[in-house]
This record gives sequence, structure tokens and C-alpha cells, in this order.
Amino acid sequence: MTQGERARDVAAAGLGEPWDVLVIGGGVNGCGIARDLAGRGLRVLLCEQHDLAAHTSSASTKLIHGGLRYLEFHEFALVRKALQEREVLLGSAPHIMGPMRFLVPHDPRLRSLWTLRAGLWLYDHLARRRWLPGSRMVDLQAEAAGCSLRPQWRAGFVYSDGWVDDARLVVLNAVDAAERGARVLTRTRVGALRRDSDLWRAELQGEHGSLHIRARSLVNAAGPWAGQVAQDAGSASARRPRLIKGSHVVVRRWAPMRQAWLLQNPDRRIVFVIPYGEEHLLIGTTDVACDGDPSAPRISEQETDYLCESVRRYFDVPLGRADVVWSFSGVRPLLDDHSGNPSAVTRDYLLELDVAQAPLLNVWGGKITTYRLLAEQAADRLCAVLGCQRGAWTAQAVLPGGDLHAELGRVGAGPDDLADFERALGARHAWMPPPLLRRIARAYGTRVHRWLGEARGPADLGAEIAPGVFEAELEYAAHQEWARAAEDFLWRRSKCGLDLSPAQRDAVGAWFDRRARGETAAEIPGARP
Repeated sequence: MTQGERARDVAAAGLGEPWDVLVIGGGVNGCGIARDLAGRGLRVLLCEQHDLAAHTSSASTKLIHGGLRYLEFHEFALVRKALQEREVLLGSAPHIMGPMRFLVPHDPRLRSLWTLRAGLWLYDHLARRRWLPGSRMVDLQAEAAGCSLRPQWRAGFVYSDGWVDDARLVVLNAVDAAERGARVLTRTRVGALRRDSDLWRAELQGEHGSLHIRARSLVNAAGPWAGQVAQDAGSASARRPRLIKGSHVVVRRWAPMRQAWLLQNPDRRIVFVIPYGEEHLLIGTTDVACDGDPSAPRISEQETDYLCESVRRYFDVPLGRADVVWSFSGVRPLLDDHSGNPSAVTRDYLLELDVAQAPLLNVWGGKITTYRLLAEQAADRLCAVLGCQRGAWTAQAVLPGGDLHAELGRVGAGPDDLADFERALGARHAWMPPPLLRRIARAYGTRVHRWLGEARGPADLGAEIAPGVFEAELEYAAHQEWARAAEDFLWRRSKCGLDLSPAQRDAVGAWFDRRARGETAAEIPGARP
């Protein structure tokens, strides 16, 4: 976005006051709530102090799942709710999420065969399954031939869950919210907050100064900062989120794995090993109390060692710190249930509505899988006090680009839609290398046509700023998806940062710098026309 575009965006945000709802927080909960409310006809302003999904919502284990391990803590209601939502989500955005099979080695020293079998049976039957096959017992050595699994691990199970591109899930919710009339402001911090009878008054602080706005209601979906926002808003709530750091590492695949793994550890925690892109594996997560700045969490050497050791326990691979090609950490703002074990803290959520004068809705806790239901319930409660008569709608809706079945001429979504869409896109653009085709199909779905168009070759997409990254895609990310810097595009709008060299990543950064100054990509040193 250029300086002129940003100035127009901020200026427009102050028009037509008051807003119906001011949402603070551009993570999955905030964007989900903004989308739901905008779809009900309310005038919504969302402010995010950094980039969309800049923190917790892009640092997950990338799973749409019920939470198999939560059964051990007797969280049956949460697991059932999450499993029901898993089915809803898999049909809403098949380009950025889909089914995945997980292998679970049996360690009799940790959990009995009966315990695992009973847990997986419950997992299969707590909610109706349309997209995913059930669990079964397997011979791991036969099931995972060539994966360097140690010979002592023979008995195990296979079960189903879902994967998701978490950062794109957030962005697509923001895109849908904006297309339904919401205003989304990134790099905009909400400063002073105060109630003025039946209105909220807020100061918005952006890169180009401050702006004062009014809103009929306020949603605090600030994640790790929710406690501070509640305090700034004068909330009577005594709650504060419990901050738990979760870290992940990414390594190159040591075998052509197509299934994920759930690994049990001697401390009774679990670690996932998940195929990540074409060439990598994602390993995580840890659970460590966070006492520092939630905006800049970093993985510790101890966490890295713990994850690598978990893998070495099951696989005959010399995995260590030197094999880590990328790592990321996020701070989960969990609903504090006073559990002494960070792994046992509930992943459920609580919506706390304060209607003393202008309404304030505080959002505590939550997980990606239940974000849509959380947003729907939040919208229901706000609409009741704002006098909005429109009801819930997102359970039957698709996210932008998710209407693959419609483009394929089918009546409803099905499990083969993504593969068939990729084949159709490949037939239309036969010149495109398969890895690039797969990446953009899974990032944009049917929205890919908005920047790919009828391109007959690379030259139709503008300058190739880095290998496989063309100016047309960057312009779309900047103009339609609020990408303002290389980090936004390389690690959140895409994961291209994994496959590019430092110099190539710098070229993408230079493109964003030049765009902000109104210059053209052709002037960027090293750009290939």
C-alpha cells in the first residue's frame, strides 16, 4: 500500500460515525468476529496494531482438529465442539485446509493399547464425520516403510484430522469482512479508550498520526494483550489470559512422508511431525509459561533440543539444532483455569459481555478450530444488545476462494475438489511449473484468477522479483490482502520465505519498499523482467 493509499484509508475510517462495532485485534478471533458482524449488516471497524495474524494466529501447529489429547483431561465437551467445527471448516475453505492422516506409535510404558483404542473410538464418534475416515490399528513398519522408523515401534494406530494454513485463514476472514463492508486497518494501534454514555471514544494511532473515532460497542479480541485492553477500557472483569509459549521447528524431510505423526513422550506430552509444503516437516509444539514480551517470543535451545529428541526417540535420524531451517514461537492467550500444568490448561473460550453503558465484549481463550463458532456466538450476543435482527450465516458460507466446487460445476463441496481444481488450473496454464501451480492453487483457490488472469507465460505476470514470485502476485497481496512488507508476504500470505535465499527475500523486501515510495518493480536491482 502506498502512502497515499494509507492516508485515504485512514481518512475514510473517520467518516460516517459512529461505527456499530470497533474490533481490537487482527488475529483469527478478531477477523472472524468482524466478518460475522459485517455479514449481518453492521458497520465494523477492525484495528490491528501490527500485521494480520502477526502473532498467535500464525504460530499454531497448523491443525484443524478436535484435540485428541484433551480427552485425557476429560474435556469431552470441548473436543466434541471442535470436532463438529472441524467438519464445518473443511467444507468452507478446501484450498487452505484439508484432511490429513496421523500415525500414532504405541508405547505401552505411557498409555495402554486399550486406552489409545478407546480414545480414538471416542474421537471417531463424538461428532458426525463427512470428510474424514475413521481410525484403525496398523503395523507401523509396513505403513511407514522408508521413513526411518526405529524397529521397536511396530504397533500403532492411524486416525484423521485436518491441516490448515493458519495465517491465510485469518487473512481470508479479513478479506470477506472487508467485502461485506467492514473497514480493516493494520499497523494501527488503539490508544486511549473511554465510555461516553452509550458510545465508545477511541484514539487510533497509525504511522501517519492519530485519529479519534466513536463506536456503539467494543470487542476486545486482542489475544495476548486482551488483559491490557480490558484494563485500558475500564472493564470490571478480573480475568486475565494465561500466556503460554508454544514453539515449533521446521526441518527438511528425511523421507518422502505424506502422513503426519503424533509422538508420545516420557513426560506424557505429545509432539506432532507434519508434512509442511513440498520439502519440509513441521515439528511441535512446546508448552512453556511466557513471562516476557508476547510480541517477540523466541524458541529456546532447550525447546529445540526437546523437539529434536522427541523425533530421535522414534526415528533413526541424527536430528539436531543444525538441521533446523526455520523456527517460530507464539504466545497462546489461554483461558486461565488455574491448572498447574501448561499442557493441561483448557483450550476452550469465554465471552464476557459488559453492558454497563456502551457494550464491551471481552474474548478470553480459544483455539483456531473453534474460531468460527466463537465469532458466531460473539455476534449473537452483540446483535442482541445492538438491536440487529439478522441471524447467524457463516456455517453455510465459504471463505474467499473456497468455492472450488462451483467453478468445477458441482452442486456441493467434496473431498476431490482441490485436486480437480489444481488439474483444471494446470490445463489452463500449462506453462506453469507444477510446484508454483500447487502453491498458488492452495493459497488463493478461485481467487487466483484475479491476479493470474489469462496469463500465457511468466511475462504476463510482470517482473519475477524472486524465483516463482511475480509482481502480479505481490501487487495482489499488497492491494487486496494488506501485505505491507516482505515479512507479511514471505511468512504469512505465503511460506515462500522457506524456499528463497536471503538475497531473494531481500529482493521481495526491496519491492515493498519501492512500492511504498510509488516506484516501479523494474527499478529494483536484481529484479528479472
